[in-house]
Amino acid sequence: MNFKTHFTVAAPLDQVNAFHRSARSLKTITPPFLFMSNVSAPERLADGDEMTFTLWFGPMPVRWRVRVENFHPTGFDDVQLSGPFRSWKHSHRFEPIDGEHTRIVDQISYSIRPHWFWGVVGLAMALGLPLLFWYRGWRTRATLERLSSS
Repeated sequence: MNFKTHFTVAAPLDQVNAFHRSARSLKTITPPFLFMSNVSAPERLADGDEMTFTLWFGPMPVRWRVRVENFHPTGFDDVQLSGPFRSWKHSHRFEPIDGEHTRIVDQISYSIRPHWFWGVVGLAMALGLPLLFWYRGWRTRATLERLSSS
């Protein structure tokens, strides 16, 4: 299955790239209702780095381990090594519009586990992707545009 979304931010490409390379950014753009804990990653992400974290759905912890790959000035991928899905690849692409605006494109290819419990968890998470990425876009814009205007 696939999910794709995009938004434009009033920030130059290099600032968008730097924001996404920071492991702290993930926590910044994760909605509070998906409480994130146990984040382990290098401060500045690079090809081959792994990141582990736990998302909480109420009382239920969902642990993830991803590897970041294919870093370049206009994006990167993160690939699930272990987590709630059978497979998950999130491609982040940054398209410069002009010197002051960048289009951010998120594309996710995933498959749901054929398991009675994890299949339901994966399906619920997949159905929540539009809300999750709306929030991520809103927080990314707010954070980067505040930094750009400073």
